[in-house]
Amino acid sequence: MGPTSTTSDDRSEICFFDLETTVPERRGQGFAILEFGAILVCPKRLVELDSYSTLVRPDNLSSISLASVRCNGITRDNVAKAPSFSAVADKVHDFLHGRVWAGHNILRFDCVRIKEAFDKIGRPAPEPKGIIDSLALLTQKFGRRAGNMKMATLANYFEIGTQTHRSLDDIRMNLEVLKYCATVLFLESSFPDILTADTAVSPRPMTRSWSNSKSSPEQPSPSMHTLSPSLTSENVSNLSPTDLGNGDQHPIISLLTCHTGEINSDASVPAQRDPFDMGLLRNEIKSEALQSDVTMEEKPQLESPEMSPATTIAEGCSGYDGFLEPDEVSKTSIHASLIPHYRGTRRIKLLHKDVALQLFCSCLRVRFGVHTKFVDQAGRPRLNLVVDASPSLCDILETCDNVAKKISEDCGSSSEWRPIVGKNYYHINGPTVRLHIPIVVNGDNAQYATEIHRKDCSGTVQKLVFSKVDVAELGNLIRTGITVDAFFSLDTYDYQQSAGIRLVAKKLVIHSD
Repeated sequence: MGPTSTTSDDRSEICFFDLETTVPERRGQGFAILEFGAILVCPKRLVELDSYSTLVRPDNLSSISLASVRCNGITRDNVAKAPSFSAVADKVHDFLHGRVWAGHNILRFDCVRIKEAFDKIGRPAPEPKGIIDSLALLTQKFGRRAGNMKMATLANYFEIGTQTHRSLDDIRMNLEVLKYCATVLFLESSFPDILTADTAVSPRPMTRSWSNSKSSPEQPSPSMHTLSPSLTSENVSNLSPTDLGNGDQHPIISLLTCHTGEINSDASVPAQRDPFDMGLLRNEIKSEALQSDVTMEEKPQLESPEMSPATTIAEGCSGYDGFLEPDEVSKTSIHASLIPHYRGTRRIKLLHKDVALQLFCSCLRVRFGVHTKFVDQAGRPRLNLVVDASPSLCDILETCDNVAKKISEDCGSSSEWRPIVGKNYYHINGPTVRLHIPIVVNGDNAQYATEIHRKDCSGTVQKLVFSKVDVAELGNLIRTGITVDAFFSLDTYDYQQSAGIRLVAKKLVIHSD
């Protein structure tokens, strides 16, 4: 029996919820909800007060493909006699509206699906009092010590069971994972000189690979949606430690705040910011999601925090002596090393003879020019271009892939490794690679982090100066069929169950027609 409808101000419970959906198989095909599950949790005692779950019959049963069944085990027969979403919408709305929402990866997926489902039936969607996304929260506070941030991996790390990819099971597991993570962080903050993020895992636990098990809807690849305006952090109130009950600090907030080890009674020291502020967390977390080369429709994704202009220049845009042509690279001298990265995490660095590997390739033919297909959370375009790859470049990049992938797997990551070299374009014969053009932001001013030059027919090279980011202007310069000289770095990433190497353009020289 679900809770009775109350006013938003009376709804102090945290609503953990999860959706199981279909998996789109073609361009333009959306997600259909197959199951909704939610539990109401007391914010002071973290005990379950109420629960509700239901299977949902989609409008078109044929949308339940084999990929969907492999994902969550829900078949067409399971939902053939289930209620439609419109029939359960009142119950779903009553559970969600006016409460704090919690779940794993809900900002990117579940919140969006809920909004879409209510829009489809012509009803106002429920509005949260606040949102706790445990994926963002644990990435920032707990880090990747378990191998990655996949719920199955975290549950295996704490030996609390196997993820079933059914709504109620998954959200109860989510709550347990949060409790375990908070306890570990509390212990580490209590004994910072003895227990640290580096020493707490000893001996190192066995992290099983889940890549061969059912895929998780935590990464609804390849199609992702940003939140609608009504669900963005600017319109959803952020949680403070006293928001969830009469001035008493929420247990999980208390533990996670202690993790920083910066508790100080000195009134002159500014108070720590809210650890559940999803707006700030999304600006802090290093997003490494590479847009994959797929035929299905891809939606906007969150962009990683912008680098300052000073940082960009320091990374090599003022000089290019360290860039090697593919023929200068010895494949046997390519190796990788783990280096400190983000808030106690480590990152794979590709090296050539113990020096960071950076490449220079001349006369690369542009296969696809600059486009605005992807945007960051501020609505700015994520720019990239696709160029043909020579056999020697392919050999080097495939060697880099193999070296980096092995270290990633040895570290326990079960993320899907995405090869650098694209060979699956259905209308392209030759291999291609994607070059990324990052954007840096200083206040209200956005600039290209990549140096861009133009080379005329006489061989004269002129640096182009842009007053602002203008995609149309850049698109007119970098068009399909022209050639470019590219200086680029090889940056590894492992984010949201996707891993690989991103080619980041430091300098581009555009050849005139």
